[in-house]
Amino acid sequence: MPKVGVHVSIAGSVDRAVDRAIALGCDTFQIFTRNPRGWRRRRLGDGEAREFARKLGASGIGPAVGHMPYLPNLASPKRAVYAKSVEALGAELATCRRLGIPYLVAHLGSHLGAGAEEGSRRVIAAINSALSEGPGDVMLLLENGSGSKNGIGSTFEEIARIIDGVDAKERVGVCLDTCHAFAAGYDLRDEGSLGETMDEFERALGLWRLKVVHINDSKGGLGSGVDRHEHIGMGRIGDGGFRAILRHGALARLPMILETPLDGRRDDVEELRWVRRLAGEAGPA
Repeated sequence: MPKVGVHVSIAGSVDRAVDRAIALGCDTFQIFTRNPRGWRRRRLGDGEAREFARKLGASGIGPAVGHMPYLPNLASPKRAVYAKSVEALGAELATCRRLGIPYLVAHLGSHLGAGAEEGSRRVIAAINSALSEGPGDVMLLLENGSGSKNGIGSTFEEIARIIDGVDAKERVGVCLDTCHAFAAGYDLRDEGSLGETMDEFERALGLWRLKVVHINDSKGGLGSGVDRHEHIGMGRIGDGGFRAILRHGALARLPMILETPLDGRRDDVEELRWVRRLAGEAGPA
């Protein structure tokens, strides 16, 4: 059975995220370590960080996964935004280190019309700068994009070129978002198409670089470039696609994080139950 969890809130205190993950029945979980919609960070006290690490160790849940906030844009040609984005990446790596979180997921951003080559150059420089600031006990995971206009990292080959430019390559991995991949044109709807997509991933990047899966259905069609997550089985990938994902040998061994909508159709507990039912139907690889 794959390790499945959801993105949980840190409201009140970051250590409460562990309590929430336990209450929901998560095997793994993801958090923003700060307000995801602002630039300012509240101070994380030593006691709060220690309590998070203590609860996490006692819970048996893991790994915990950190996620960069929304505002940073590592590909931005705007000088002020880029500088703040690089600073935020370094700060988030340091926070994950304090909390004992092994992975930090980052979107690669938008070049805003400056061109993919220039945007990728900026992403590489940002990663090299941030990784040079501290020790290497947190791995940065580059999340694939959805194929949106001006977006960076929507193809496996583009992500590979970025990693090739990173000095500390051993500190960089990949987070595969199923909604983003489907929207960018990678078919996942059945065992055959998923196999072809993962073969492409292997050729471009190597499956050994894949560390976390964001397991989300897609409201948009194949190759639509539309980044709109949907409940598992209610979107265009469908239950059949997720049965294939959950029985794929390389994927089923990885932590899977749900980032599905918060609405009245299915809550987090029901979503976890649905995925586990599909995993049970999938059987051994």
